[in-house]
Amino acid sequence: MKTLNITLIAAALSLGLTAGVMAQSMTKGDHKMAEEKIESDYKAAKTGCSSLAGNAKDICMAEAKGKESVAKADLEASYKPSPKSRYDARVARAESDFKVAKEKCNDKGGNIKDVCNKEAEAVLTSAKADAKLQEKTTDATMKANEKTTEARTDANKTVNDARKDAASEKTDAQYTLAKDKCSAFADAAKDLCLADAKAAFMKK
Repeated sequence: MKTLNITLIAAALSLGLTAGVMAQSMTKGDHKMAEEKIESDYKAAKTGCSSLAGNAKDICMAEAKGKESVAKADLEASYKPSPKSRYDARVARAESDFKVAKEKCNDKGGNIKDVCNKEAEAVLTSAKADAKLQEKTTDATMKANEKTTEARTDANKTVNDARKDAASEKTDAQYTLAKDKCSAFADAAKDLCLADAKAAFMKK
């Protein structure tokens, strides 16, 4: 029976059932069993990495640890749904992907490795900005549904400000990446590349 409960919980999480549904059906016992299942899966994944060596092992371990972190965050977001717990789950997924990407960049060298790392950082920044936007939008909407027209106006302002902040963070990350790519060139070609980057992202 315990095995069945764990399987159902894992299936529900992987299929992306709504947090509300999961919260209604998940007991403390179910939550505990799900935690134990995540830990067991992580230990099995680590064992699987032991046959590898070098950076391949590092990548494997990063993937195993990432899956564990994401699974735990998803479980908490399902067990205690809130804008914050869903934000934490999105960030956990973004950071997991980032750490794996960084390990994969170690297989490269020179400017290619630098650009690889910057691309990974840009993706992480973008994902975090989107997660923060989603958290603020959800939180503002929830508050607006509970309060007056004035509160709705404030909520809309919060959402608009969050959108601007997210767009700015993503643009800055992409601009930094574009500049780093220019390092592959020299002299006039590099200057032209940097000028194009500034023009593309409207930087002075």
